[in-house]
Amino acid sequence: MEVCANSLSSALAAQEGGAIRVELCDNLPEGGTTPSYAQIALAKQMLTIKVYPIIRPRGGDFLYSDLEFELMKTDIKTCKSLNCDGVVIGILNADGSVDLNRCAELIALAAPMPVTFHRAFDMSNDLEKALEDIISLGCERILTSGGESSAMKGAATIAKLIKQANGRIIIMPGAGVSTNNIADLIQATGATEFHASAKAPVKSNMLFRNPRLTMGTIADEFSYDLTSSESVKKLIELANASN
Repeated sequence: MEVCANSLSSALAAQEGGAIRVELCDNLPEGGTTPSYAQIALAKQMLTIKVYPIIRPRGGDFLYSDLEFELMKTDIKTCKSLNCDGVVIGILNADGSVDLNRCAELIALAAPMPVTFHRAFDMSNDLEKALEDIISLGCERILTSGGESSAMKGAATIAKLIKQANGRIIIMPGAGVSTNNIADLIQATGATEFHASAKAPVKSNMLFRNPRLTMGTIADEFSYDLTSSESVKKLIELANASN
């Protein structure tokens, strides 16, 4: 079980729950962006499980400017200097194909850290070809929902991708993975690694609340999500029982 941890607090909860790895990120409502230096540095100091920061300079699409690509390269150097266990990347061309040149450059820069290719894969124009391209790049796994809005909806496609991969790369289902469907996902896909945020809302302790404004686009700014260690434990229990 890999947990998509939106903060150091979530990463610690993931570890307590029994996760083997965290994809450390920020801004989960945007699909995850690169966490701060401090989050990465303290995660490496405080965690004993693997830490894979996502290398994504912004939300939105996966077609990046030259400046954004420079940011990604610098973030990878930072992760390397902090002894991260791996990184998570994904870059596409404008036509929806995998950007082999830029991805290869990031992977070479990251070495010897292993690399996961994130759900930019799901936005590619041909999943079967993208799979072969990513294998050729040398990534160790692909995070995917099977090109659908959730892993459950894409379960049939994920099963086909696992068959196509034939052990050459790990196919890790993610997006909407929960205690309600983990057993069904295992049965439908045959996957052996899963990705979930296992998050729950936490209410703010603020007593005074200015009703006249908001500081962003989140509907409730006096609530935030954190990974629940109990949810992680339950996911793992259900997965093991299913196997």
